Amino acid sequence: MKYLVWLDEVGIEDIPLVGGKNASLGEMIRNLSSLGVNVPYGFVVTSEAYYEYIRYNRLEEEIRRVLQGLDTKNVADLARRGHTVRELIKGGEFPKEIEEGIKEYYQKLSERYRSFAVDVAVRSSATAEDLPDASFAGQQETYLNVVGAENVLTAVKNGFASLFTDRAISYREAFGFDHFKVGIAMGVQKMARSDVGASGVMFTLDTETGFKDVVVINATYGLGELLVQGMVTPDEYMVFKPTLQAGYSAIIEKKLGRKDRKMVYGVGQERVKVVNVALQEQKHFALSDDEILQLARWGILIEEYYSRRRGRWMPMDIEWAKDGLLNQLFIVQARPETVHSRKEENFLKVYKFTQPLEERVKKRLVYGIAVGDKIAHGKVRVIHDLENAGDFQEGEILVTDITDPDWEPIMKKASGIVTNRGGRTAHAAIVARELGIPAVVGTQKATELLKTGMEVTLSCAEGEVGYIYEGFVPFEVETINLQNIPRTKTKIMMNVGNPESAFKYSSIPNDGVGLAREEFIIANYIKIHPLALLHYNELKKLYEELKAQALLDDRGNVSIGVIYRHAKEPLLGRLAKGKDRKLVNLQRLVEDIENLTFGYEDKAQYFVKKLSYGIAKISSAFYPNPVIVRFSDFKSNEYRGLIGGELFEPEEENPMIGWRGASRYYSEAYKPAFGLECQAILRVRNKMGLTNTKVMVPFCRTPEEGEKVLRVMEEYGLRRGDNGLEVYVMAELPSNVVLADRFAEIFDGFSIGSNDLTQLALGLDRDSGLVAHLYDERNEAVRRLIAQLIHIAKEKGKKVGICGQGPSDFPEFAVFLVEQGIDSISLNPDSVFKTMLVVWQAENRMKEVVS
Repeated sequence: MKYLVWLDEVGIEDIPLVGGKNASLGEMIRNLSSLGVNVPYGFVVTSEAYYEYIRYNRLEEEIRRVLQGLDTKNVADLARRGHTVRELIKGGEFPKEIEEGIKEYYQKLSERYRSFAVDVAVRSSATAEDLPDASFAGQQETYLNVVGAENVLTAVKNGFASLFTDRAISYREAFGFDHFKVGIAMGVQKMARSDVGASGVMFTLDTETGFKDVVVINATYGLGELLVQGMVTPDEYMVFKPTLQAGYSAIIEKKLGRKDRKMVYGVGQERVKVVNVALQEQKHFALSDDEILQLARWGILIEEYYSRRRGRWMPMDIEWAKDGLLNQLFIVQARPETVHSRKEENFLKVYKFTQPLEERVKKRLVYGIAVGDKIAHGKVRVIHDLENAGDFQEGEILVTDITDPDWEPIMKKASGIVTNRGGRTAHAAIVARELGIPAVVGTQKATELLKTGMEVTLSCAEGEVGYIYEGFVPFEVETINLQNIPRTKTKIMMNVGNPESAFKYSSIPNDGVGLAREEFIIANYIKIHPLALLHYNELKKLYEELKAQALLDDRGNVSIGVIYRHAKEPLLGRLAKGKDRKLVNLQRLVEDIENLTFGYEDKAQYFVKKLSYGIAKISSAFYPNPVIVRFSDFKSNEYRGLIGGELFEPEEENPMIGWRGASRYYSEAYKPAFGLECQAILRVRNKMGLTNTKVMVPFCRTPEEGEKVLRVMEEYGLRRGDNGLEVYVMAELPSNVVLADRFAEIFDGFSIGSNDLTQLALGLDRDSGLVAHLYDERNEAVRRLIAQLIHIAKEKGKKVGICGQGPSDFPEFAVFLVEQGIDSISLNPDSVFKTMLVVWQAENRMKEVVS
């Protein structure tokens, strides 16, 4: 009988002996250490030791008696019986051979690390856990900072008992496992000193969409238990695999978490404790860029290794730790990800509301982080603690502060889950994905705002943010067989503005992105006017001076005129004439910028990096297909809506045909802000390696304007042709068509903006309800302009596509474009399938005519 083994003596074939976790550790130590993957050493108290412990203490018959007739849906009864079984196990004694063996192995491990009594983590691993058909992570217990042989013995005994936690009993009952055909092994592993470093989890795919080409890393300070429990919001980093492997610094997203607490070593019997994190420390990411990239490389190595072993793609769920004393990274666990690796890839389920956005927005009650992409409807059940769990009914929506593994029996009965606290890797999020139900986590106030019995609709189908709506909001579920989608000669691209939707949309058959709007990223993620960021230091100094001189009212307001008169250098916003008496809350402006740019000393870099991450997420989702990013095309009234915008924007009579697009970029008043956009594109292409990113200049009235914009781009390092950079122009003005031959000499291609082209061809304001009945992209004048542009572009050997609304709304308009010979049609994602079929039919008819 093998009661104890060293980790490097075991591998995947030993799961029945050491459990999935320990087998995985042994596999990595034996096969990946030579590739540089660090795994702390240790030993395993095997499942044979557990079975011998049960036999030695004659526990099997007594445990079977306690569990006889158990109804796992009766939460109170489950809790009572589970407690009884665990106490029986903890009350047993070790056989002498096993007890002496544990002491001996612990002593040798201590000697290996040159310690009298080394600090270890004691982790339990069930022998049926982490198998592809029987996985439910976190069922048994982990004990951290265990020091001394006697404490190790106690932790092992408690770990044996944890095979019968309420959640583990319930899980085995649900999946038909005999309680005594599932053993447990205890891994005893050297602690990586993350208590003075950092820790977290890493997935080798996007956990929400199953997108394969990224590594997602969550990180927090201290030991990792707070992250798993959802007690902190971690940093989140995303690395793009293809360009990382090509040698680029391929971090395509970095989000600073709210790491206000951390778990560290305690003293004496208090093995661990939770302490507050200093504000200055919270402003920093838990990992450096080099460490993020190192972990991502390890993640790829681990995924590749396990995929070879299994003979199919095997995404991984990995735990890591940074030892703050050694300043080294370690992998402390790796298991197969069990949600997306099981999915059928040929079918796509799309959840979408049938009620317009403007109607349902009024019904929003709560929002948080969306987990999954589904919609659920049901009655709310607010539960504050498990004493009231028996009240929970099948199909209700569970609303609580936070969950842990003890909540799993009732979570299985829920149609949706809502929590106050937690992030994407919190317990509630992990279990929701496993169960295939939507969850909204980190809402802060769900238990206050939602009441038991309320009818609500829970939506995770609208991107990164999840919403709870009052009442039933109608929705539908469409199942699409991707194998039935015909491919066309005309390239079918998509219009994508929201980076959080990009991975989901990339699973739709496509040829890339014909229009990626910067405006969505700026408005929803950056939120601050770029000139306010460039002039932040001046604005802050002004605020302090005006406050000292008592020129602010008690709410922090001051007139724009006073701001201009006291500015030490001219603010570019003096373009905004006639607003001298208008009040600006300068105090709130400074506070808002400080709060949003938390962690960024250089406020302009906040704009550059946030924009680059948003663009990179879209470009990576569709890589290596082209992604055409349109430079910002806000009108002055829309820019004014950004934080600080009222100081820097004029008030125009007709912003729709005013200071927008190209005319901004070379203007001395705005050029530095446009430079930030150029820097963001450079980061995406040159640093992250996403050279499939192209750029497009909107609202370019004359060829001369186009030339000026290209010169400004060069001034900021973004040169057409460098590293294959293509620059397109929006064809949305009649002048773009009339002078198409000249524009073709300046740009690499055209993208028809049918929305503005229709407006300007017909001389109407598309936002005016009075003339809305005249607005129609199918109007003969618009069609002639489009046909002329396509003809000239073809003649000049330039690419030409369309990114306007027309072909998404009108199938016959798409047919017209195909007949004219357009190269690509860019569509709203929800109209891709129907339009692709229309295009395919039109191409076939054209072939028949030719033949």
